Order: sequence, then structure tokens, then C-alpha cells
Amino acid sequence: MLSLRRRAILGGALSAIIAVVVGTYLLYSLMSTIALTRFDGALTNRHTQIIVALNDVLAKPEMLDERLFDLGYRTPLSGRYWQVRGPNGRVFTSKSLLNERLQQPGRDARGRNITDMLAPLEEEVRAIHETVRLSDGNLWQVTVAESRDILHQEKAATRGSLILAFALVGMLGIAGSILQTTAIMRPLDLLRKDVAHRWQDEEGLNPDEYPEEVAPLVSDINELLHRNREIITRARRQAADLAHALKTPSAILRNELTALSENDLPVMASLDALNRMDAQLGRALARMRAANSGAAANANTSLSVVVGRFTRLFGAMAEREGKTLKTACANGFRVRIDAQDLEEVMGNLLDNALKWCGTTVKLSLAPVPGGLALSIEDDGPGIPEEDRRGVLRSGVRLDSTKPGTGLGLAIAIDLLHAYGADLRLSTSPALGGLAASVFIPHQLIRTQSEPIHPAAHLLLTPAA
Repeated sequence: MLSLRRRAILGGALSAIIAVVVGTYLLYSLMSTIALTRFDGALTNRHTQIIVALNDVLAKPEMLDERLFDLGYRTPLSGRYWQVRGPNGRVFTSKSLLNERLQQPGRDARGRNITDMLAPLEEEVRAIHETVRLSDGNLWQVTVAESRDILHQEKAATRGSLILAFALVGMLGIAGSILQTTAIMRPLDLLRKDVAHRWQDEEGLNPDEYPEEVAPLVSDINELLHRNREIITRARRQAADLAHALKTPSAILRNELTALSENDLPVMASLDALNRMDAQLGRALARMRAANSGAAANANTSLSVVVGRFTRLFGAMAEREGKTLKTACANGFRVRIDAQDLEEVMGNLLDNALKWCGTTVKLSLAPVPGGLALSIEDDGPGIPEEDRRGVLRSGVRLDSTKPGTGLGLAIAIDLLHAYGADLRLSTSPALGGLAASVFIPHQLIRTQSEPIHPAAHLLLTPAA
């Protein structure tokens, strides 16, 4: 379906073209009529001149040619001719006819007749015939003709001028239509931008800032924004309350099972089931939270702060295990991702990296084409390329020798997809193990306080 802007522009352009075509046709018809009238007027004047000259030389009509000073009458086939038939049937012609004859009405024809005919050599001419009674009392037939080429040339010149003029008018009309459409659509464009901006900043729209035709729509959008905020807030709060309500009985069960395990009772299957239940509940709650969050939420998270906090937390964990966590973070970026969701994603990825690495984990943040890449790399065994798609599915584990449920990556993917971000697995070019990269598209990047070059401002610092 065409947009309103395209419809308005196409409609304006079509109306301008129709107006130009109709205007050109009507004006050309009028100009053609005027040209023909002017042509006939000039032909009538020449006819009158010949009658006056003939009346002066009635005694010697053969001298008529000498009384006419128009060179066209003396130039052979010039396109300008005259012919006179006397009362005795004798015919006198201009030298331009080369002894040929023009068609004439009958001798008894009365009145002035203007007709189109063919002259010698099939030349199209327009002629005036008239039988007049001169001073000698006799009837003389006088015919004056002129080639229609002159009329055609004048019409062609008029047509060319009109087409050029109306083409310019048409272009001006189309340009005016585009400008008018832009001016009319500007409030709607402003409304679209304001809705996105005010939604993120939890502000309302002011109907007084818009034309009266748009103001009712603005009021309805304000009501819709308010209701959606309430729904999202309520859903996230319910998800948080549910998570809190489930954590307590889960912790009690885990403590009881741990106590029984210390007494050498076979409870490992129960602990494993509890772990899987906690992971599944965590994923379900994460989905609920993500479904009511996403890029539309009023999120403004500093990546530098989150990376710094996780560097300290997981750096200490790595040091206790005799491992090293390095960071390479580009500063100054904020994203439209809820901090809790971002931390859950990073926590799952860093936990997996520390679990499977040999000695080193690297956490980096850098601009890439189209957005940002938050990468976590390790020097562990990695994952074969043919198995990478499988581990992203819920509960899939390639190695069960280490504790876990296999849901960490699935939860991370659910959260990222809710915002339009993505998780990509590859081989680390620096460490040789797995590289898990969170791709954050540019529309989720909220601010950038300073310009960052993809290859600059990345300082590697070992975690304390």
C-alpha cells in the first residue's frame, strides 16, 4: 500500500499533468484559430490590393503584374499566386504560377469564398475567390492563393513554444505538489518522531503543538502510551514478584537436599532436577521480562558501567581459580537495553567462558559496521562449527562433565532477541577458543559521548 506522502505526490503530479495536457490542447487550438484568422486576414488584404490594381489597369489588364510590387508574385512557385479571369474568358496569372492555372468557382459565383486547394506541383494553398463588378461594368473573377506552409510553420512554432512553456509549468506544478505534500505531512512526521521520543522518556504529547486535524489523534496516542506503560510496568513487576516468590522455596529445597547429600544420601538426581527446574523457571521469567521490555522500554544503560562491574566480579572469580580476565572496552556508549537483562546475558556468557577456558578470558566492546560488538573469548577447546547451532537450542549440552543445565545461552538469546540484538558464536582469532559476540544494532545505541574508532581506544587491562 502506498504511503500518504506518495499518494499525495502522485495525485498532485497526475493532476498537474492532466492540467498541462488539457491546457496545452485548448491553448494550442485557440492559437491555431488565431493564426488561421490572421493568415486569412493577410490573404484578404492581398486580394483587395489586386482588385484595386486591376481597376486601375482595366484598359490593359496584362499590365497588372507591373502594378504589384510583391516579389513573391514574380518568383516561380514561390507559394504566393494570383489569377484573374476577364469577362471575355481571358485569364491573367502571376509569373509565380509558370503558366499554370488555379481552380476557380463557376463564372456566376457570387460572394467571397475561402477554400483550400492544390496548386501546381500538388502544393497545398489557401485561396480566396470572388467575382466582382469593376468600374467598366463587367464581372471579373479574382483569385489570390498562398501556400499553407507558412501557416504550418507558424503553428509548429506556436506548438513548440506552448509545449516548452507548459512543460515548465508542469515541472513547477509537480515541484509545488512535492513542497505542499511535505508541508502537509510535516506534522505527521513530527508526531512519529515525538511518539518514539516521548515513549522512551516517559513523556506525553501536547495536542496544542499539532494542527487541529491531528490533535484528536495525538490525544488518543497519549492515552495509548499511558496504558501501554502501565501494562509493561505491571507485567515486569509481576514477573519480578513471581521470581522472588519462587526463589525462596527453591532455596529451601536446595538446602534440604544439600544437607541430605552431606549425610551420604542419594539426592544427586533430585539436585540435578532442581537445577533444571530453576533454569527453566529462570528462562521463562526472563522471557516474560523481555516480552514486556524490549527496545521500546525506557532503558538507558551505560555499557562501561556494566562491563566495569562484571570485570571486577568475574575477575575476582577468575583469580581464585588461577585464571585471568582481560578487558578491552570502548568507553562512552549507552544502549536501550535494561541493565538487568544485559547483566543476565553477560553473566551467562562469562560463566560459560570461565567454566571452559584454559587460563584466559577476554571481554571486549568495540564498534563494528552497523552497531557494537560485545565479545567474550576464551582459550578453551571451543565448539566445532557444525555444533554451534545446536548449543543455542534450549537444554542442549555437548559435554556433561561440567555442571550446568544447558539453558544459559538459550536465556541469553531470548533476552537479546527481545531487543533486536543477536548472539553469534565463532572461533576466537586471538585465543583460539570460543568467541561469543553480542551484536547490538545501531538503533539500540542511545548515546556516544566521544568518537570511537574501531581500532582505537581499546586498552587491554588484566582484571585485579
